[in-house]
Amino acid sequence: MFRWVNRLLVRAYVDTQMNAPLSPRGRGAGERGRLTLRRPIPLSLTLPHRGGGNTRLLQAALVSALAFASAHADSPQLAKLGRPATPAEVKAWDIDVRPDFTGLPPGAGTVARGQEVWESRCENCHGAFGESNEVFTPIVGGTTAEDVKTGHVASLRSDTVPQRTTLMKVSELSVLWDYINRAMPWNQPKSLTTDDVYAVVAYILNMGGVVPSDYVLSDKNMQATQNRLPNRNGKTREHGLWEQGAKPDVQGSSCMTNCAPKVTVTSHLPDYARNAHGDIALQNRTLGGVRGAETLEPAPQTFVALAARNRGAAAATGGASDPMKMAQAHACLACHGIGNKIVGPALLDVHKKYAAQRPADAIRLLTVRIKSGGTGAWGSTAMPPQDHVPDAEIRAIAEWIAAGKFQ
Repeated sequence: MFRWVNRLLVRAYVDTQMNAPLSPRGRGAGERGRLTLRRPIPLSLTLPHRGGGNTRLLQAALVSALAFASAHADSPQLAKLGRPATPAEVKAWDIDVRPDFTGLPPGAGTVARGQEVWESRCENCHGAFGESNEVFTPIVGGTTAEDVKTGHVASLRSDTVPQRTTLMKVSELSVLWDYINRAMPWNQPKSLTTDDVYAVVAYILNMGGVVPSDYVLSDKNMQATQNRLPNRNGKTREHGLWEQGAKPDVQGSSCMTNCAPKVTVTSHLPDYARNAHGDIALQNRTLGGVRGAETLEPAPQTFVALAARNRGAAAATGGASDPMKMAQAHACLACHGIGNKIVGPALLDVHKKYAAQRPADAIRLLTVRIKSGGTGAWGSTAMPPQDHVPDAEIRAIAEWIAAGKFQ
């Protein structure tokens, strides 16, 4: 919440200074370069309506902070706080590239170099051809040569493409360049050279059929390249978010007569998009009680149908007569080898630890440990609770471990 307020404060301050010349606050050397407000900060700012209590709190915090900043701009006490930013410090932060390409640094990159960078720095998350949706949504796909000509992506108006890619949506090349420059690669943002950023953008455009394979993208031809983006004409200002006081997107009024007695809020994906990311159930972590939906199957219409499907999946593990299949189905063997440690101890070692106890006590302790999880018995790595596993199967696995009959 406070981060949001801080962003609004900075934005409001910049807005008040946009049309005012910068001037020193004082004549002394220590005051040189500090900014002063050329006019009072307008306090008639509005915040998005995100709920009565939080909105009023944010409005109060914003108004108070702006009033304090305006009233104490020339306070002697505040004059000693901080120091002017050096040109190097300002330059390090001032890296944004705007839609008109203001801020774009000089440089150039070839498609061939972009492929080299892509394969070493980008491919793991985005796929060899920018088509992967395993980690993030695809970057390339869904556009045609006709889209490049018209500047409108036809597939955005149909259900033929289950997932919108980056090249289908982006309408300004500066957005793509700026984001890659400041945020990529995921594990080492801002580590690409300027020329390599140009090269990666060129390679993405080449994969999308926007530019040829021998293309060289540079600060000199960004505008010309922008004029080939498939969705460059896809934006509109005909909505209520563009200008304050304009006609809102949604028209309507509160229901006063013949209102529905009950409203059911639901969330669902259309059938054509349900498996856009593959089987979500197989992509979730294999520990704990959270499981993704089986998106390769049709969506169950009711919770009763979903529960029946889950019971069927549990029955498919082999029942109480085959604890090895249960351990495999519930991912026990992902962390515990039979005779070797993986993340947790080997099951054979667990068996040996409890072998001296009476079988009934060992089974009871193992059942509690499997169901509740824990840490400390075998090191600092925690075992998460497995309370999503049916009690009968937990007991069967505990009996299997206690008996030590893993063959």
